[in-house]
Amino acid sequence: MSDISDTSGKTKDDKNKAQPKTVVALGYDPEKDKAPRILASGRGHVAEQILAIAKQHQLPIREDPILAEALSQVDLNQVVPAELYAVVAEVFAFVYRLKQKKTDS
Repeated sequence: MSDISDTSGKTKDDKNKAQPKTVVALGYDPEKDKAPRILASGRGHVAEQILAIAKQHQLPIREDPILAEALSQVDLNQVVPAELYAVVAEVFAFVYRLKQKKTDS
């Protein structure tokens, strides 16, 4: 079973000029993966495309600019670093709760 979540957020520089949005898509297949992995990552226009695809497929989206920035440093298809496990676990708990709400409705 695969769970996919998008983590997105905007960052600002010292002059409060808006930086391009950063988006990271996560996936986890417990039968294949030892930890969640980075499925897609991008900034600006690419980030908007990733979000559009996620919305088209009705994937859960959680905004977390700090986590998005940290995860954007990880290469595609690589597992999330151990130091981010706890925060990423919160994202997957968020996804699980959303799925539960849908099945309960």
